Amino acid sequence: MPEVIFAGPEGRLEGRYHPQKDRDAPIAIVLHPHPQFGGTMNNKVVYNLHYAFYKMGFTVLRFNFRGVGRSQGEYDQGVGELSDAASALDYLQSMNQNSKHCWVAGFSFGAWIGMQLLMRRPEITGFVSVSPPANMYDFSFLAPCPSSGLIINGTADKVAPPADTRALVNKLHEQKGITITHDEIEGSGHFFEEPHMDTMIGTVSSYVKRRLTENTR
Repeated sequence: MPEVIFAGPEGRLEGRYHPQKDRDAPIAIVLHPHPQFGGTMNNKVVYNLHYAFYKMGFTVLRFNFRGVGRSQGEYDQGVGELSDAASALDYLQSMNQNSKHCWVAGFSFGAWIGMQLLMRRPEITGFVSVSPPANMYDFSFLAPCPSSGLIINGTADKVAPPADTRALVNKLHEQKGITITHDEIEGSGHFFEEPHMDTMIGTVSSYVKRRLTENTR
């Protein structure tokens, strides 16, 4: 397991880094769920997303937010975690300067952080938001949303109710110049328990593959 330690705003951050042989490979970071509810980079959804991107030819980094695992610092209500994500992207870009595509994927709390990172970093060409907690966090900063992406959730999600996710998607649909693709996995809860994990990962993979063949934002 290629463990990496890189500098974050509050000290060291612990990650897992999988580079491709191709120096022009697209890059992706994967962001984990809420640190105070047991979220780590080894969460099943995060782990599976990481390998899905790697199998599609991406150089991938996932990491622990501050205060999780061997990452230094302590939980910071999302503010510091956004800075952590920006540092992780800096680190990934510094190692992959020829990359033409840059993606961010996040699960739950990580989806919220990922969407904020999207607003700060114009080089991000696509995003995947899995089970975004639109009922808990304000997503109104996505005005305008700078990049097309996929929002995916389960119809039986009790943590982030589907109605809130649909309301978020409907708001984003009104924006011009980007395409928000929304997919709901029938019967799945927040964590994509089997057999829903394979369905979710399959949907993400086919979406990302399609986007890589198009030259749109």
